[in-house]
Amino acid sequence: MKAATKMVKTGEKSQNGSLIKASLNKALRAEAEWDDKDEFLDVIYWMRQILGLILGIVWGLIPLKGIIGLVLFLAVNVGIVYFYYNSFQKIDDEEYGGPSEILKEGLMTSFSTFVVAWILLYSALHTDL
Repeated sequence: MKAATKMVKTGEKSQNGSLIKASLNKALRAEAEWDDKDEFLDVIYWMRQILGLILGIVWGLIPLKGIIGLVLFLAVNVGIVYFYYNSFQKIDDEEYGGPSEILKEGLMTSFSTFVVAWILLYSALHTDL
């Protein structure tokens, strides 16, 4: 019984791994076919999380401060996502409820990741204790 349960769990893990690999391959291929709308939105979401972390680290290293850092983050983040879905993937945004639906997918969680990374790195490198 335990062996059968273990095989099922292992099968689920390998299936999830292949799904992630397939989504990643689609995400990196220009003009990929997205049969499942949620899969594309998941790619946008996770791309934004990675982008938020990278920008937070860069902003903390530079050191950017204040409203300029926040506005610049929003401009870069939205600009990259817009370029990705409009020019690289050539997605018809009306299929997803318009451009605002794609552009706001994962934006606030990405913003949170960005702010935490930015504050931690800036505080660690550029403040005197």
